[in-house]
Amino acid sequence: MDSATSDRAALSATADNGLKIVVVGGFGVGKTTMVRSVSEIRPLNTEETMTRAGEAVDHLDGIQAKSSTTVAFDFGRITLDERSVLYLFGAPGQERFWFLWDRLFSGTLGAVVLVDTRRLADSWYAIDRLEHHGTPFIVACNDFGGPLHSEQQIREALDLSDDVPLVECDARDRSSSKYVLITLVEHLAALSAARLRAPEAALAAAGPTPEPAP
Repeated sequence: MDSATSDRAALSATADNGLKIVVVGGFGVGKTTMVRSVSEIRPLNTEETMTRAGEAVDHLDGIQAKSSTTVAFDFGRITLDERSVLYLFGAPGQERFWFLWDRLFSGTLGAVVLVDTRRLADSWYAIDRLEHHGTPFIVACNDFGGPLHSEQQIREALDLSDDVPLVECDARDRSSSKYVLITLVEHLAALSAARLRAPEAALAAAGPTPEPAP
């Protein structure tokens, strides 16, 4: 899966608000492709050619055509306005590189869990680590032309709660990848609004403050 990136001007000197989002998921689900498709700059990739030495540790069931893999992380950038910039990190999917995830999650606003519906079990670790860190996330099903599953089937397979957004996407397509990121940002905004309303709701439920005794 490959795509072209756009060329834009250098980052404005007024940009002082950096927002970090991480794309995680199993091996070969399209994380590098998503970062590449949506980044406004030529993304930083740490892809290396796969060799026979990795056959014993990198399981290629269902992705036999894969010839390269991320060995550190991918990095892209999206300018939101004159002051706000979105920094996008793609995490490596192989189990032997999972030790990098905890550091990538540090300071993260939210995450996209990218899944291949042919290999749903490969997404378990990503969801588990995000929940462990308390990092908000959405799930995006990348289109590999596999068997169709209903939303309910996917939610049950991944044990997703109803408040976690689940969307479909084509990581090769810029507009589709943008839709995924917009969905995540809207989810984060809704969570933030709910947290702000919580103290007011608690006060309302407690009722009026009793008058002090004379």
